[in-house]
Amino acid sequence: MTIQSVVVEQPTLGFEAEKKIKLIDIEADKLVASGEFTVPDENAFGRSFRDYENANNERHRLVEELYHQQHVHQTFEFVKKTREEYGKLEKGEMSIWECCEVLNDIVDDSDPDLDEPQIMHLLRTAEAIRKDYPNEDWLHLTALIHDLGKILIHPNFGGLPQWAVVGDTYPVGCGFSETIVHHKQHFRENPDYKNPEYNTKFGVYSEGCGLNNVMMTWGHDDYMYLVAKENGTTLPSAGLFIIRYHSFYPLHKGEAYRYLMNDEDRENLKWLNIFNKYDLYSKSKVPINVEEVKPYYQSLIEKYFPAKLKW
Repeated sequence: MTIQSVVVEQPTLGFEAEKKIKLIDIEADKLVASGEFTVPDENAFGRSFRDYENANNERHRLVEELYHQQHVHQTFEFVKKTREEYGKLEKGEMSIWECCEVLNDIVDDSDPDLDEPQIMHLLRTAEAIRKDYPNEDWLHLTALIHDLGKILIHPNFGGLPQWAVVGDTYPVGCGFSETIVHHKQHFRENPDYKNPEYNTKFGVYSEGCGLNNVMMTWGHDDYMYLVAKENGTTLPSAGLFIIRYHSFYPLHKGEAYRYLMNDEDRENLKWLNIFNKYDLYSKSKVPINVEEVKPYYQSLIEKYFPAKLKW
């Protein structure tokens, strides 16, 4: 593994429409799981999932402060500059599995449901999907890699603050939806909040423009999408959509911003909705034998990715 240490300037990818990736030829709304995924009643802390209102625990206070920083600092200009910087993919070279192992040192401070290394969450999600959808190997691999963009927190990748890496994502360059977590508390401190170019319903976008033409808050989702796409992955369009928008809870839970979607987005959203329950509700303490499942996922990595990727 070769990782180049780089000093990252705080927050320019030109934001233009990107080429379409092949569509998967299976209709998600007609696909039935082969098993029964049971949604647990409690998260790893014994509380309800995605509970952002429990102010009496330290984990909640940590999460709320992260969103405070995110809502203040994630502006249109910040995202544009940061996306351009990281879109160069000059931080180093390593394989997908090497990146999984690096994530052993990273805990997501935005997640109220889990406080352990990311690789266990990735494998639990992938294994749960694999059990219910055994024939969709691209979906198993998508689950394994969907959070690898959190490598941005690592010091050798610039050590970005967690508010610039994790947390729910949402569009910048248009008005902030009330479905965004902690919407009422902090957005007034964001410079875009009072900017007439960015604070209307559509902002700099147009109805049905397609999410591919919308800038999202910068973080691990969009970074991993860029890494996969620019390294020539053969994952289907739905896989890349899941990677890029799996934290876009205002859309797939709050049903906000749907007026920006096009037909391809709506098809891919069906797959994201399938994926989401596994991503969210597999956050438990069920152990996974890494060495036992590693050969299977290594075979998928070889099928859909080059041996080494630029990051």
